[in-house]
Amino acid sequence: MAKIIDPDSLVQATNIVFDTTAKTIALTIAGDLSTDGVSLKALYSFTKEEWRTDAALIKFPFPFVPITDEQFELQNGWNFANAATRNLIRDAGWAVKNVSGNTTEEWAGIIGLGTIESDDQLYYEQGAGAVDVVLTGQVNQAVQILSDPNGDANYTDGYDRRSTFTLFVREQGQVFGQSSLADIGVTTMASQAYRFPISTANDLKITATDTAIGANAPYTGMSITYYSAAQVRSIGGTNRNFGIIIDGNGGTAEQIYEFVQKELRDAGDIDADASTLVGKTADELLVFVGETLKTLNAANVDGGGTGVYIDNFSAADTNRLTFNDNTGAERTFPFVASLTLNFSSTLQNDTSAIYRVFFTDANGDLFGTADAILVDDNDDADISGTVGGAAALSFTFDYDGNVQGGRTAGTDANITVVGIGLNTGQYVIATGTIARSNSNSISLVSPLERNYSNPA
Repeated sequence: MAKIIDPDSLVQATNIVFDTTAKTIALTIAGDLSTDGVSLKALYSFTKEEWRTDAALIKFPFPFVPITDEQFELQNGWNFANAATRNLIRDAGWAVKNVSGNTTEEWAGIIGLGTIESDDQLYYEQGAGAVDVVLTGQVNQAVQILSDPNGDANYTDGYDRRSTFTLFVREQGQVFGQSSLADIGVTTMASQAYRFPISTANDLKITATDTAIGANAPYTGMSITYYSAAQVRSIGGTNRNFGIIIDGNGGTAEQIYEFVQKELRDAGDIDADASTLVGKTADELLVFVGETLKTLNAANVDGGGTGVYIDNFSAADTNRLTFNDNTGAERTFPFVASLTLNFSSTLQNDTSAIYRVFFTDANGDLFGTADAILVDDNDDADISGTVGGAAALSFTFDYDGNVQGGRTAGTDANITVVGIGLNTGQYVIATGTIARSNSNSISLVSPLERNYSNPA
């Protein structure tokens, strides 16, 4: 069935009851009324028709005052009978007035706009913990925002939640959706309908299940910590401050993202230190923009700042990470290029085989002269060593920072690579370039050694 918008679909004693003694209106799922509910405008219209024609009802004060199509008041001590009734009201909010005309309750109509799957469970937070929306799928229900049982405008006997509301959808394997009052330009809610943009979609960066994340490395060694004091991290030689640190335990950008998204759906504490933070109502921490993983600024009640940093990430992902620090500025590491050396079987099978990577011309220090310079990796170690049976070896290069031999940082580096074995690998030389790329590679194809002999 569909939402009722025609008052003719309501029938007294079938799906609606007016109790003139208790001054309550009760709705029951029956007839044309289903869990899809009824618009408050249609309910008001039906009530007006019944008061006009029912001799028993006209004796009593009318329950409603219409403000707009999406805002009403229940007056003269009238109220909805129960939660089941309120949960069937659609498209509007309302206030409840006691017999003295004082407000005792306010309810806002919460309407979601966007793409939500029918089995997605939305929930909201008003400063008192997460509460599930009554039905799955896109939301259209009323939420109480003010309680003042004695109507004295002092809310110590109730609560005032008119200035806090955030709507969430966080499903496994889907992009998260979140919408708050600031997103719709509202600071203080009233007893009317509000429309919140909120959508979700398949998250292509999540392939692991919750079970796999909860039981396997590297996920099981990951953590999130919200700090009370700023944490200093060096990025490109400059110290930056962050308040939230994710320990990636050596995982890839995708694995770290999968872990964090799982934590942000957790109803328990996700803060790794002694303080407590509920995951499912915490701000989002990460977002993928293409293949780049970016951290977001997030609320941190511990006070150390809103910046988010990732410790212990896979070095191969250095170039596709962006960090928001406590100032809200994006920070990235200097570009780290990669270099892969591929070895022929003649070098792989030679237990004595070595390789060396030189600058072809480091500002005049030429390969083929005594001044030739070995290329350093990102950790300032020479790119040289033994093949050790490997088919390929990979290295990192500080493209934006390396100034060996007076090299101009941030420019392509021309290199000369040599390899030599004893028993199976002849001397081989190859040239190439380390460009601003993660896919630089050079192959050393050594002819089979047929003449080497060492009788000793």
